[in-house]
Amino acid sequence: MKGSSKYQPLFDYLRQCDRREVTLTFAEIERIVGQPLPDSARSRKAWWSNRKQGGVQARAWIDADFLAEVVDLVAEQVTFRKPPDTYTVERQGDTVLWNGTLIKAFRRHLNLSQIEFAELLGVHQATVSQWENQVYEPTLATSKYLSIVAEQAGFTYGTKESGKEE
Repeated sequence: MKGSSKYQPLFDYLRQCDRREVTLTFAEIERIVGQPLPDSARSRKAWWSNRKQGGVQARAWIDADFLAEVVDLVAEQVTFRKPPDTYTVERQGDTVLWNGTLIKAFRRHLNLSQIEFAELLGVHQATVSQWENQVYEPTLATSKYLSIVAEQAGFTYGTKESGKEE
């Protein structure tokens, strides 16, 4: 986070927060940053998206290791959450069964957009979107490949076999 960003105070606030989840009203955020939010923050959920490029406001929470998870435009509040450090997954034999939550967490761990993640894996962006939205799950071969890439990237997760957590 650049010190000259008008959202630097929000970064500082979140960075110093010792909770995994923080809900702030838009008015509280305005007090923290010392100026009004733009109209688009009150009218478009997309303003609060967790994009790594083009959104200086998003850099404030992303660089503080938070994600904007719940945006309520009517109540004018947003909930920021830290992603978990590990994820519980299921296996089939030695193969991790990748689901939408795990794939999205891995993509965010890499700090990639869906398009960039798709390029890394050699699939279409629509495929990544369908995985993340649980329209369908990756094949066993793709799951094995995801596990290899995740291991190389240092993405960690727990395991669960036969419905019981280890």
